[in-house]
Amino acid sequence: MLASRRLPTHISPIMRRKSTRHRAFDPDPDAPERYCDWPDCTNQAGYRAPKDRTQLRQYFWFCLEHVREYNARWDFYKGMTPGQIEAQLRADVSWQRPSWKLGTRGGQDFNEEEILDPLDLLNATRARRAQAARHRSKREAEAAPPGLRDHLRTLSLDWPLTLDLLKARYRELARKHHPDTNAGDREAEDRFKTVNVAYATIRAHLSSL
Repeated sequence: MLASRRLPTHISPIMRRKSTRHRAFDPDPDAPERYCDWPDCTNQAGYRAPKDRTQLRQYFWFCLEHVREYNARWDFYKGMTPGQIEAQLRADVSWQRPSWKLGTRGGQDFNEEEILDPLDLLNATRARRAQAARHRSKREAEAAPPGLRDHLRTLSLDWPLTLDLLKARYRELARKHHPDTNAGDREAEDRFKTVNVAYATIRAHLSSL
């Protein structure tokens, strides 16, 4: 019968490796040689804590017992109004960095032309949007009653539309083409008459619905 091999009851000091990992509750290795800042405490300080929210890089140095007590009492928002707290929370969301409305850069309008686009992706996207807009406009125009299509084009309006939108567009074009504002210009007068006919025709149709 084979004898069982006994496991070693100790580990050689050569094989034993000491962990050098810094534990969270250990004193700060860079702590200065000083006593705890807590009143009447004579223990060695090894733990730092910010003085207040306006001096986050200036510290008190405490012993372990008093840094725990200090942290338990810490209130970053102490003395702030609700409005100030809300502003602080909003700033924290963007890591205290300025932010701007989507589509702008640094408070200025966003310019697609300044973007390097070697694959021409932006132009392709713009072309697709323009094509989709043309198709949508064509579908809307074809959906309009045949007798109104020319009049809608005269007023640069899409179908369907409301009577309020029709009136607003008419007032805009009437001011622009009225003979009194164009010094009796013949072309403006003819355009004004065309606008009146288009407006009257579309209004009559909308009123009959």
